[in-house]
Amino acid sequence: MTIVAAGLALVAAALFAVAAAAQQRAAAQVPDERARGLGLIRVLVRRPLWWVGTGGDLAGYAAQAAALGLGSLVLVQPLLVTTLLFALPLAAWWSGRRLSRADAVWALVLSAALALFVVVAEPTAGVDRAAPATWLPAGVVLGVLLCGCLAGAAVRRGAVRAVLLAVVTAVLYGLTAALTKGVVSLLDDGPLALVTAWETPALVLAAVGGTLASQSAFQAGGLGASLPIITVGEPLVGVALGAAVLDEQVRVDGPEWVLFAVLVVAMTVATGALARSAAARQEARSDGASTPPTARGTSSSPSRGTARNPSAPA
Repeated sequence: MTIVAAGLALVAAALFAVAAAAQQRAAAQVPDERARGLGLIRVLVRRPLWWVGTGGDLAGYAAQAAALGLGSLVLVQPLLVTTLLFALPLAAWWSGRRLSRADAVWALVLSAALALFVVVAEPTAGVDRAAPATWLPAGVVLGVLLCGCLAGAAVRRGAVRAVLLAVVTAVLYGLTAALTKGVVSLLDDGPLALVTAWETPALVLAAVGGTLASQSAFQAGGLGASLPIITVGEPLVGVALGAAVLDEQVRVDGPEWVLFAVLVVAMTVATGALARSAAARQEARSDGASTPPTARGTSSSPSRGTARNPSAPA
């Protein structure tokens, strides 16, 4: 069962990568004045490329749900970080540029650290569901984090806004994964049990909120600014909820804690490096797009992208 769950998680990662690359390319073309709240979604639903990404998202979620039905959050969620290995090269190819060597190295570091985490942690299964009272402390912490990030995103632009919205997305998607495990466990109990369970509406709200936040993050900045945070943050939130709420555990003893700490640092550094790289590219393109006319009265040659749409031809 563990091998099957891991295989399904890797399939989900590949599908999520296609979805992220397609949705970011579609969302990046939406101007800021049309990108607030549901206005962004109303624009995106008229773009065929966005529907390609949505199809990838739905298929990826189905594979993820199947994996969670067979394995623990601590096993399945970290493997989704391999989304980066698929998405970053795809986004680079789609935008007509080569993936930089530094970005490729950091993506490999990030994925290797997560893979080692799964091996070192030896995750154990917990319970599928927990009472609302057990969820309450975790819900308060996540609620404070969400409110803070949303407040910051409301007054910022560009890469900073993309990063803050990516954190919101990661939290909501991690919550979605934890709730999915409980909902999947109810499938054998019949439709009535599924409809009346509190996890079902909570799952819908978290999934819809995460989708809206992710599209807003993709619109605000390049894929490299948001995807690393979403890809790493989602499993971290999922693993934390698995341990704090669903009684899942990792078996780490003695010197293994040192390696465990090193892996966490490696993941944090790699994520930060990828986000900074994306922000630097976006700033460079913004400067190129705003270059003043030359002395002869003609504009300088436009860069391949613009400040609003760094991945599409000008």
